Amino acid sequence: MATNIRERIINSFALYTLFPYAVFLVFVLLPFFIGGYYSLTDWNGISRNLDFVGLRNFIEMFRDDEGFIVSIVFTFKFTVAACITVNLLGLAYAVLFHTTTRWNSVLRVILVLPNVIGGIILGFVWRFIFAQALPAIGGIFENISWFGQPNTAFWAIVIVLVWQQAGYVMLIYIASMNSIDEQLFEAAEIDGASSFRQFTDITLPLIVPAFTVSIFIVLANSFKIFGLVFSLTGGGPFGTTESLAINIYNEAFIYGNYGLGSAKAVVFFIFVAILSYMQVRFTQRREVAL
Repeated sequence: MATNIRERIINSFALYTLFPYAVFLVFVLLPFFIGGYYSLTDWNGISRNLDFVGLRNFIEMFRDDEGFIVSIVFTFKFTVAACITVNLLGLAYAVLFHTTTRWNSVLRVILVLPNVIGGIILGFVWRFIFAQALPAIGGIFENISWFGQPNTAFWAIVIVLVWQQAGYVMLIYIASMNSIDEQLFEAAEIDGASSFRQFTDITLPLIVPAFTVSIFIVLANSFKIFGLVFSLTGGGPFGTTESLAINIYNEAFIYGNYGLGSAKAVVFFIFVAILSYMQVRFTQRREVAL
């Protein structure tokens, strides 16, 4: 009897997971392996004829493609800046609004709303703000050309991404803070610990798992950024804000070098996988240590 029930459970599980596995296979694994094959060819994305070129595309992108190197540097710089600023601001929001009150609930919703807006729309909205609204306000922003200089264009993208994702990260930190036993804070208060000491000695060590999740999410989103940069700067000025995703898109669909673009996509995947693994391993070790 028990064996029959176990078999039914296993068969039901296999039945209900068959469709998700099929979708993953068709829309993720299959395109990944096809792209890996195209990365070893000179296909232009249109012609039926393609020649196998081996590792030539991979050698060419690092040896002769200066724009690809610039996009790598920009993407790494942007990812570091975004991870630090988004998580610091998200943590600050969580500290301010983690208590459950009516106004805090309203403010949480307001801060999370930008995260549900697509990057393309955000880019066009903030492009208008940087180009029209801020100069109209005057003051320190009057003579700043946000998209005319590499540094200001870089920080304009960072500002928009922080505005978009800090509220979502805030929810992760709030959930982690609310799971901490209140008796720990009561005991610390009896011992005379200040609010700052309670935060540094109790709250921060106990929400390290939240740091693992939040940094991973922001790191992945920042490294793969496309829509926001595409609509905000288009990779300009002079390609200085061209992310890896945009560089791959331009190579494959604008310049018609689909084989080279696929090779860049493979390298892009390797970068994301290595960075994500290193980040998760590092933060998990901190969890164990604390």
